Amino acid sequence: MIRSLAMRYAAEYAAREDRLQDQGDRRTSIHYPALFLFVGEKTAPAIRPVLGSCRRKWDNAGGVLAVHAAPEGWKAASFGGPEDEASSGAAGKEAFGGAVAGAHDQGGASADWPAECLRTMILPRTEGRDPRTVRRDLFREFHGEQRYLAEMNTALRRLTDGMADYGRLYSSFDVIHLSVITRVDDPLNVLLPEITLLARVVLGQSFKSVQTDLFALISERDQAESFGLSSSAGMAFLRELEGMQSPDYAYTAPLLVTEDGLSIPVSHGPSPLFDLVYVLSDKNERGTSPAGGMEDNYEIISHISLLKNVMRPSGSLSPDQAGYNNMAFKSGIRGSTGRQGYASAGFSGVKRPNRQIALAVLYHTFRRIREEMSRESRLGPRERLELLALSQGSLRERVRGLLPDKEDILEMTGLMSHGRPSYHELKRLSLREAEELIFGGGGEAYFRSNFASPAAKRLEAADPLREWAPLLTAPHGAQPDITFFQLADWTADRDDAGSVLHGLRQHMAGLRAAIASSREELERLYEENVDRLPFSRVPLMDKRTVRNFIHYLFAEGYGARYELLLLESELALCARLEAGLESLHSASVKRVRVMERLEEELKAAALDSIGQAEGDIGRNIMEYYRAVTDEVIGEIEARRGPGALMGERYMGSLPDLLDQGLDKVLERLIVVCGREILTAEPFALSFEEELLRRANVAAAYDNREVLSKEELFRRLYRSLEEEAAIHVRLFEYTQEHRHEEKYFFGDSGSEFLRYALSADETTRVYRLGCVHERRRSGVEKLNLMGGFHLEDLLYYRNGRIYYETYAKNGYELHGVDEESLPALR
Repeated sequence: MIRSLAMRYAAEYAAREDRLQDQGDRRTSIHYPALFLFVGEKTAPAIRPVLGSCRRKWDNAGGVLAVHAAPEGWKAASFGGPEDEASSGAAGKEAFGGAVAGAHDQGGASADWPAECLRTMILPRTEGRDPRTVRRDLFREFHGEQRYLAEMNTALRRLTDGMADYGRLYSSFDVIHLSVITRVDDPLNVLLPEITLLARVVLGQSFKSVQTDLFALISERDQAESFGLSSSAGMAFLRELEGMQSPDYAYTAPLLVTEDGLSIPVSHGPSPLFDLVYVLSDKNERGTSPAGGMEDNYEIISHISLLKNVMRPSGSLSPDQAGYNNMAFKSGIRGSTGRQGYASAGFSGVKRPNRQIALAVLYHTFRRIREEMSRESRLGPRERLELLALSQGSLRERVRGLLPDKEDILEMTGLMSHGRPSYHELKRLSLREAEELIFGGGGEAYFRSNFASPAAKRLEAADPLREWAPLLTAPHGAQPDITFFQLADWTADRDDAGSVLHGLRQHMAGLRAAIASSREELERLYEENVDRLPFSRVPLMDKRTVRNFIHYLFAEGYGARYELLLLESELALCARLEAGLESLHSASVKRVRVMERLEEELKAAALDSIGQAEGDIGRNIMEYYRAVTDEVIGEIEARRGPGALMGERYMGSLPDLLDQGLDKVLERLIVVCGREILTAEPFALSFEEELLRRANVAAAYDNREVLSKEELFRRLYRSLEEEAAIHVRLFEYTQEHRHEEKYFFGDSGSEFLRYALSADETTRVYRLGCVHERRRSGVEKLNLMGGFHLEDLLYYRNGRIYYETYAKNGYELHGVDEESLPALR
């Protein structure tokens, strides 16, 4: 419960900070309009992330349109499941400090995207079809029923008509960038040539040029149950794609349909159908499956789209900022035979580690509170006893309040006697015998009823814990430096002067000795012969002498009894106080242990989160944010006084919160951190400023635990490169015609990017560039690689076995005649 609550708080803070930092970035604009065409049911999870990434990063993304070619009966509400799944996968990956990874954030993208910017094109229904012939049947039904083409024509024309409304957003309306996205194993991509050509023809009536790219997504992780059929369908599409991308590919079909139902042929070629084809898998070239593999592909799509269509800044550009050249890239991935290669990409991004920061601050704030509460009190043993009303003076004063006044004993002289013996009869008796002769048991009964019993009742009503309640419930106890930490220490059962329990027990031992002595003295007094007692005797006045004796009996005898009752009552009171101190100790220790447990939980949560980061780069988070948190709390205390965090404006009464449960303490702590700590100026730093400060670059040179700025940049540069591994698994890791280009997205004037753009300058064998963006939130890297062919894919080589087996067993995997397709390689 505690861990999940802390993690939820950290995730919410990270998402909020990402939004704020993104808002602080000066977003990049694209030059030409852009259209994303998602083909097939399985591309639904990509829609929100791709469009959301564009909306966050492109200043004129409001004019970016999208079309989803979906099966008939597909409802937009169906996006919820896949999109939420994608979002949750992305949320699990944090950038720098949580590991350099794909910096994607899909949350809320579709909710912010205007409905008119996302259209649907209806294709034949896929549900309930025979898996043996699903691709063939979809192809035949599409070509057999003109209504699909008619509706697609209408949808595309409405879309292009709406583009005119966004003309002011772009520098030129001559060209449109059409990005087609499909999953290789989606059966609806059997209609990809028809969908693509129709879209290009309709768009071509409004634009001078339509640049068309295909993003073919491969999911190699979700094939546990239907890997054979899925691989066969994917291989069937790749075989068709090989034909579409051949230099002699030509296609003619009546795809244009007028409002009167008239069909107009559309022709293509001979030439490749797509300008470039990017193959993106959820496995990378090292054969590993990153946690957000497919989600990273969605970021790759939006970043490639930006790279190819970015608005060039005015003025002269440095060689590193010369930007991407599509013709140069195409030329680079074409082999010596002239056969056009395919491309792939890898993506990584770093941001301020907001999730880890939030958890570190949560822990350090609570640690600071615990340290302040557990700080040793300045009160000495005597002051501690006084504070708890346990000093000898306090106890004696209190016990006197339990008994009636001692002077009330004199009222006993009015007790009725059993007779009036003469002094002559009394003088030979002991004091006890004389009292018995005069009063019987009346004196003792009166004392018991009017002194001992009231004292016992008042003592029974004494409730030390209630009396000490201010110490237990007040934020700082009765004094600013008194908390249940001090009370737990003071009430510990140990033999030293610092323990009030030890002091009380010493006093109780003294009381027991005094009581024993008083009883002995009282016993001696009562055994004394009356004739020897020092009271006034009046010669010849026997009654006066007896009266004087009775006055002496009550004044001295019952006076001694009264003093003994005081001692006994004080001892009984001390016994109740002793039990109260033991209860106070138990309650205080319980709260201390709960505090310690919560601190351990928060520390473990922070360390676990930081532990997922690169060891060298994330190691200073706890140390740096300890200093930052202490600094912020120090400023709060300078304004509001020492211990301000324990005031009602902040944590309030921790004892009350602890009694309600750990979750209540943590909830309040989260509110305080979110409102008072994390909003302070030190937490508003840009990514690079935060990174440099956290790295302790100004620390002493002899501190080997601290990274220098150069070493930090080197490790960050290497981490970005390693995490941007190409998202495709090739049979040969370094194929013959491998061509690479790498681009940073960030502020080219920042210290890190200046370092990155000059690193390995003399030895690099790839093109390195930078898309300049005025951003505070982080830096991203896109690695492009091309030159391979489909048969180089490990997916192709593995899938071919299934494809051939399913084909031999009667599965019809194509819509067109197999003879028209390229031979398998």
